[in-house]
Amino acid sequence: MNDLAITAGLLVSLFLILGSGVWVGLTLTGVAWMAMALFSSRSGGDAMAVTVWGSSSSWTLTALPLFLWMGEILFRTRLSQDMFKGLAPWVQGLPGRLLHTNVIGCTIFAAVSGSSAATCATIGKMTLPELTRRGYPDHMVIGTLAGAATLGLLIPPSIIMIVYGEAADVSISQLFIAGVLPGILLAALFSGYIIFWALRHPDQVPASDEKTTFMQKLAASRSLIPVVLLISAVLGSIYSGVATATEAAAVGVVGSLVLSGVQGSLNWVSFRDAIMGATRLYCMIALILAGAAFLTLAMGYIGLPRHLAEWIATLGLSKAQLCVALAVFFIILGCFLDGISMVVLTMGVLMPTVNAAGIDPIWFGIFVVLVVEMAQITPPVGFNLFVLQGMTGRQLTWIARVTMPMFFLMCAAVALIYVFPGIVTWLPQKMAN
Repeated sequence: MNDLAITAGLLVSLFLILGSGVWVGLTLTGVAWMAMALFSSRSGGDAMAVTVWGSSSSWTLTALPLFLWMGEILFRTRLSQDMFKGLAPWVQGLPGRLLHTNVIGCTIFAAVSGSSAATCATIGKMTLPELTRRGYPDHMVIGTLAGAATLGLLIPPSIIMIVYGEAADVSISQLFIAGVLPGILLAALFSGYIIFWALRHPDQVPASDEKTTFMQKLAASRSLIPVVLLISAVLGSIYSGVATATEAAAVGVVGSLVLSGVQGSLNWVSFRDAIMGATRLYCMIALILAGAAFLTLAMGYIGLPRHLAEWIATLGLSKAQLCVALAVFFIILGCFLDGISMVVLTMGVLMPTVNAAGIDPIWFGIFVVLVVEMAQITPPVGFNLFVLQGMTGRQLTWIARVTMPMFFLMCAAVALIYVFPGIVTWLPQKMAN
């Protein structure tokens, strides 16, 4: 049987099992076992045991449950309400006014969360009722929130960067540093769009509630101090070289527990709910990672990555054409899989091709995260769309439609980091020197 037939058979099996509702991790494991049993002389059971243990006992992945736990703790604090009080006075003078709290709030919370869905839910609890009550258009409130919440994947600490770093054997600390400037760029694009829309539709922007002096703004900003301190502790320890990503995650957990205790939101119920929420989410991710590691091993025995890389090489694609093709591939794949599944499922196959094309793996990691961000707001498996549907009761198709401008802004961000790769690579190179 030729390689094309084997590949087609495995892909059909993969999507058939996924379509039947089987968990992603079990699906990946099942397809890998089929590949090992049918097309390899090695025992599938032995290979699975060794691979699953190796992937689940990796020290690098220790940061993942810790960052998840930190996000769950903060999700149960009054952080979002305090952020709104601190941010609102500063954006009253901008075109679009309080709509910018969606973008700035998501940018800040992304730096202590690492999850797009958690960022969307937490900031949504703050902005959706407030902005709706003040008369801001629903399509702008929900659309900008859905787009800005994807910053939870790009601005460090990012869960998906940890997953990519493990799958592609890339420094997670370097990825975290590389995500800072692209994250700021994307936030600026979102705010720029709000300003553009507000200038075109001034009649749809409610008038400012009150005039505040500079000293009053500073006084209101005191509520931002706890989250700024936590961000400084987590990211500062990484960028200064004092701590690894895993150690910084532990710092974040301790800091979030202290913050929760000071705010009075830490009790046995919230502590239990936070640790159980993080455990459930990590178990799901760990199962996907284990299945993907086994599938990667199986594909290696078949020789699929090598054959795919050779086939792509015969196409004679330039670096730009390869990036466009991969972006389209990930966007289509994102219609069926969540971001973590996309990364762990494809990196074993794609990294040899990416390396052969001379693409910097740090740059490619940020490129992948940006494209996966687009998948967070594309139906039918856009996690942010599901979160907002649950919070607003709106139709999924309507939410997807009002989020389309954010999707195109992400496309612009991908184009910008390709044309100006220094946006991604400059900071890691500077920190390394």
